[in-house]
Amino acid sequence: MEKILITGGSGFIGSNLVKYIHKNKPDWHIFNLDALTYAGNPRNHQALENDSRYRFIHGDITDSALLKKIFTEHEFDGVFHLAAESHVDRSISGPEVFLTTNVMGTFKLLEAGLNHTRNHPGKAFKFVHVSTDEVYGSLGFDEPAFTEETAYDPSSPYSASKASSDHFAKAYHRTYGLPVVVTNCSNNYGPYQFPEKLIPLIILNILDGKALPVYGKGENVRDWLYVEDHCEALVRAFEKGNPGETYNIGGGEEKNNLQVVHALCDLVDQKTGRKKSSRELIRFVKDRPGHDIRYAINSDKTEKSIGFKARFSFEKALSKTIDWYLDNMDWTRSVQTGEYQQWIQKQYSS
Repeated sequence: MEKILITGGSGFIGSNLVKYIHKNKPDWHIFNLDALTYAGNPRNHQALENDSRYRFIHGDITDSALLKKIFTEHEFDGVFHLAAESHVDRSISGPEVFLTTNVMGTFKLLEAGLNHTRNHPGKAFKFVHVSTDEVYGSLGFDEPAFTEETAYDPSSPYSASKASSDHFAKAYHRTYGLPVVVTNCSNNYGPYQFPEKLIPLIILNILDGKALPVYGKGENVRDWLYVEDHCEALVRAFEKGNPGETYNIGGGEEKNNLQVVHALCDLVDQKTGRKKSSRELIRFVKDRPGHDIRYAINSDKTEKSIGFKARFSFEKALSKTIDWYLDNMDWTRSVQTGEYQQWIQKQYSS
């Protein structure tokens, strides 16, 4: 049985990856290491609490002693490193925690992985470092999409911290031979996403009759990737990716922010029977500093090398996403009110 460490497995993408692996890889044992910062919610995995193939470890990737302990105890066969501070706006108002978690945390996890391989020479092991297309900077509307050869040009403290962690991951392969694979994905959406992100924020504001904030004129373009597609790509990168290589993972669905908000308004109105168009709630707000105009991913290498191509269309996956939020309002409200954090404090205060 493969022993797999997932860092940040109680966050948005991590929670979906835990569920994807548990469903599709019955011979994998999952260890979820999460510090349970504001976006981590252990209730995402309540159904797995007594499952022999799943174990939750409450801890921080910056804790070298803890990393040494769990790598020694469990002799992992692989790591999916997703633990990160990830919200651009938060990085602008408070960048230091992004440096601490995304750079120093990654460094300490790479060190733990390297010591593990040195202690177990010949043992199969792979480290999948999960990153973002934001490290590449901004594209003009007519420029070709990012490839794995695109030069890094981060704009925000968040993307700068992820760019730094990418470079550390690649350096540990080149310098020490650590079998690292780096993935850079486009904008994810789907179940369990924290409500500060665009798609869940708009869904919930529509339901509550609140204003729908859109930066600038809503012209900023992103390539949208359904989180289940992303999880499939990550598993393929682990199984088939070549150490030292980078794989771009995109959904092939470029939409500007206003198009996304319009689609959400129309679908939520349709699903809830709302008579008055939610588009009337849209409010254009001052653009954030350093807001990249466009991201677009060229996934040709990923498709040819590891056999991944996104399966979900934006329309289909957006509808599934809305349905999930409508069906899981208890989860959503516990996040919005902060009740889930009170529960976490009671469970893990010791």
